[in-house]
Amino acid sequence: MFFEAKDFTAAARILRGLVDADPRPVAPRLLLARAYYHSAQLRRAETELRAVLEHDPVEEYARLMLGRTLERQGRPAEAAPHLRIAAALGADTGGRD
Repeated sequence: MFFEAKDFTAAARILRGLVDADPRPVAPRLLLARAYYHSAQLRRAETELRAVLEHDPVEEYARLMLGRTLERQGRPAEAAPHLRIAAALGADTGGRD
């Protein structure tokens, strides 16, 4: 509902509570990272994505998002390996590799 309304800050508040209550499931943490990314909270998005990848290093969407988050922060050299891994894992990188 919050994503459809593009209210990513509200989505992040709710998802933060879910992740804090049980940090193990990947899906809520990925949604939280997306909410942070879309609300320009890039450091927080990076933190959540790194936590996902620590638990599951081959999570292709987390790799892709981390690469894009790093790019958006002006860190293309750090982003490049994540984007290459994402592409190798089958993520749609939008023509980038």
